[in-house]
Amino acid sequence: MTRFVLASQSPRRRELLSLSGYPFQVIVAAVDEASVDHPDPAENSLQTARLKAQAVIDRLPNKATERVIIVAADTIVSLDGHMLGKPADAAEATYMLKGLRDRDHQVHTGMTLVDLETGKEATAVHTASVFMRSYTDHEIESYVASGDAMDKAGAYAIQHPQFRPVTTLDGCYLGVMGLSVCQLLQLLHQLDVPTLADLRSLAEAHEHYPCPLLRQSGI
Repeated sequence: MTRFVLASQSPRRRELLSLSGYPFQVIVAAVDEASVDHPDPAENSLQTARLKAQAVIDRLPNKATERVIIVAADTIVSLDGHMLGKPADAAEATYMLKGLRDRDHQVHTGMTLVDLETGKEATAVHTASVFMRSYTDHEIESYVASGDAMDKAGAYAIQHPQFRPVTTLDGCYLGVMGLSVCQLLQLLHQLDVPTLADLRSLAEAHEHYPCPLLRQSGI
């Protein structure tokens, strides 16, 4: 039997990992993300994902009666090469959203999978180009006041049903949410983990933004 351990407290990642079809548990990786200081946003996201994976590995017993796959991810929003993490307060969230408004930026989601049985690791970074609509200051104020912006890189959620900040996307919609399930399936393949994913749910999740990774897989 194979099970996953998700090294994240993100409810979005829990939701997305449930599409894998595998049972999983959540162990929050208590790491200092600021300790990763690589200047390249994509590499920074990958190094942070590795840091999270190792933190969880260190907390698990040395031996297990089943195959365990650690899944760790980190998302960084990049605007003109500057990294935007989670806002510290409402003022910073407002500042980020005004900076992103009516412009394009990149969202990097680094992912690390570790097979505890073999010690084998599979890693990848998904980068999406995102263009934001010209939302108003009042919309920003209302969205920030809702609290939804506070735990998200770049201070927004692409899937928010009212704010709907994104107009166009080149990349994986779920990757911008925080975990590219398409890429997860590819990494599982590298680790020789059989796919149990509910592909219909996966396809429906990309209804408005068809994922290039899905198209390449012929789904």
